[in-house]
Amino acid sequence: MKYFIIAGEASGDLHGSYLARALQKVDPRAQFRFWGGEKMARAIGREPEMHIDRLSIMGVWEVLKHLSDLRVQFKQCKASLLEFRPDALILIDFPGFNLRIAEWASKKGFNIQYYISPKLWAWNKKRVKAIKKYVDDLYVILPFEAEFYLPYGIEAHYVGNPLVEEIKEYLHACPERITREKPIIALLPGSRAQEVRRILPTLLDITGHYPDYHFVLAAIRTVPEALYRSILDRHPNGTSVEVLYDATYPILRSARLGLIASGTSTLEAALMDLPQVVCYKTSPLTYFLAKTFLKIRYISLVNLIMDAPVVPELIQNQLHPGRLRQEVDALLADQTSRKQQNLYRELSQKLGNHSSSTLVTEGVLHSIRSRHVPY
Repeated sequence: MKYFIIAGEASGDLHGSYLARALQKVDPRAQFRFWGGEKMARAIGREPEMHIDRLSIMGVWEVLKHLSDLRVQFKQCKASLLEFRPDALILIDFPGFNLRIAEWASKKGFNIQYYISPKLWAWNKKRVKAIKKYVDDLYVILPFEAEFYLPYGIEAHYVGNPLVEEIKEYLHACPERITREKPIIALLPGSRAQEVRRILPTLLDITGHYPDYHFVLAAIRTVPEALYRSILDRHPNGTSVEVLYDATYPILRSARLGLIASGTSTLEAALMDLPQVVCYKTSPLTYFLAKTFLKIRYISLVNLIMDAPVVPELIQNQLHPGRLRQEVDALLADQTSRKQQNLYRELSQKLGNHSSSTLVTEGVLHSIRSRHVPY
């Protein structure tokens, strides 16, 4: 079979790598084309047609600045699909790009499998119509999502959360921790350049107040090294921070506390039992629009799944050194961190113990075999 996978962010690249391996196990002759990153490249054994460091754009203003690049990318993606003619087009999250591709690909007769639903329950529910019209099968990873889609006549398949499987495998294979002379506080300022630019300086502002802790920055390759370096070099506390690349899981596993940008890493930290403060800051325009249209009480995956303030969220103007220090001080007190960790266990029970990549593989293959209309 032939599979075309599109992931536009670091988390999608991770989930796509597990899915690719699961597909190869049951389909040894599988052929792939993909848009993704290094993890998918290692799993598939070839470089992506488009790397996520050219795709990872978030926010209204940021998208507007890159419109010409996006038009070129859509054109390239369509041409590749028409040439490759995959048995399944597998879209992983990344709705701004993937839903547009889904509309075009559906009209061309492609079999569209969507893994990790866009967060339509948060805003822009009109896009549900696009899911119903253009997507053949939808696989969701948050417990409440399947129920959300039912009133719209969409039977979404809950496959558990892939992070449960991925972190369990990591902990089994790599039980060792990073050790330093002092306890570690992890800094995870996001997977996009614009997030790092806005969030990291505030995280650095407080590091000098904790001389008994060692701060480690979890850097990733999709963010230019020069950006990390420029921020650290300009900040008076920058030289005291250790930078480790592509070591997010070891850092989360080894830390006493995490200061983490809202996103997949908040759930990864929770599944590793790490107390955390969730931080987020974006452009004023993007924040204004989000505050106007978002229909959710929380932004972190941990709080969304639990529907409760399990972890503190410092958003936009709340993310300042004084407030951040208050939250850090509270979590460094054992009683507060233990309370958070107890709620993490309830979170794990809610997510279940599924092998998401296996269930999605089964669904994709079933969809391919049940299709009777050729391209």
